[in-house]
Amino acid sequence: MGAKRIGIVGGGIVGLATAYKLTQRMPGASITVFEKESAPGRHQSTHNSGVLHCGLAYKPGSAKARLAVSGLRQMLAFCQENNVPHDQCGKLVVATNEAEVALMNNLFDRGTANGLRGLRKLDAKEILEYEPHARGVAAIHVPEEGIADYAKVIEALAGKIKGSGNKIFTGWNVSQIERKNGEWRVRSDAGEEACDLIVTTAGLYADRVSALAGEPRETRIVPFRGEYYKLRKESEYLVRNLIYPVPNPRFPFLGVHFTRLARGGIEAGPNAVLAFAREGYAKMTFNARDIADYLTFSGLWRFAGRHLGVCVHEIRQSFSKKLFVKALQKLVPEIREEDLEQGGAGVRAQAMRPDGTLVEDFQFIRRPGALHVVNAPSPAATASLAIADEVVNQIEAINN
Repeated sequence: MGAKRIGIVGGGIVGLATAYKLTQRMPGASITVFEKESAPGRHQSTHNSGVLHCGLAYKPGSAKARLAVSGLRQMLAFCQENNVPHDQCGKLVVATNEAEVALMNNLFDRGTANGLRGLRKLDAKEILEYEPHARGVAAIHVPEEGIADYAKVIEALAGKIKGSGNKIFTGWNVSQIERKNGEWRVRSDAGEEACDLIVTTAGLYADRVSALAGEPRETRIVPFRGEYYKLRKESEYLVRNLIYPVPNPRFPFLGVHFTRLARGGIEAGPNAVLAFAREGYAKMTFNARDIADYLTFSGLWRFAGRHLGVCVHEIRQSFSKKLFVKALQKLVPEIREEDLEQGGAGVRAQAMRPDGTLVEDFQFIRRPGALHVVNAPSPAATASLAIADEVVNQIEAINN
């Protein structure tokens, strides 16, 4: 018979994309999205750089690689069909010294293995054809990469969900998920709803929400804040599109870079520092429960011990504009402190194991009557429609 009433806990872009795909593939189902904020997509979905990531750096064969490539193409089509501002402007990944060239070549091989089209290696002179103010000894041009207005994507997804007769409940901070007599009861201060099947896509709270449904917290969400500067209007000429460094293989984040925004302007960043709250967008935002949660988690201490030097550097860079600019100057030497003004920040929900290693790939847990998305960091926004296909595939397997 299959699930007729499907509840999705978490109204970020992955939750909305899942609901949207369910309306297409299971049109007989009644779908309800439960979102704790007053509107969907208030956290990772819109606190990001707005990039359409294509899967260049991800391990071939991984879910990230597969779903990023498929998701990019689906997201481009969705933006075109729904008049969402976007631009497939391309990206440069720049090697600034000879030591980085071998790493860059490895990226090129990965991108080729992942099925990316049109990748091209550039020499120092060719870099200037794409970014006249960038400097490096070599680069990869990634033509499929681009930018999109994810806030508009979320508006379009929400409109389609509601337009198909399904529901998005906002102000629903889910406090209990209980399975009884073959159905789930989803409860919050706002009310209670019954579902035949639940999907949790809770992002920054993925571990806690799945735990409400009975899952052990074998991995823990550890929040990393990424801080941005913006180029002043008169300095925007220094960057045309997207300029990225070759990632440091000793650290699991990309490093500071330059991004043109779909709504206008140029961002520089982000760094990656431990946040004092899961929604810790400001340096001094503290949440005692969140801090206690990760300070008592052995995985964080093992991670910090393994990456101590880089962690200290990121913290120093967070408090020093001079150090932040120094990192940016590796890509665009003309950048000066006076070219930058304070920008926004985002918090990345990163699943971490007790041994201190990060869960690098997207991760799903399938149970009778439930599917939990327990790790979906970047490139989840780009890949959201493809992630949703994966979720629906697993829901169909549950039903069968």
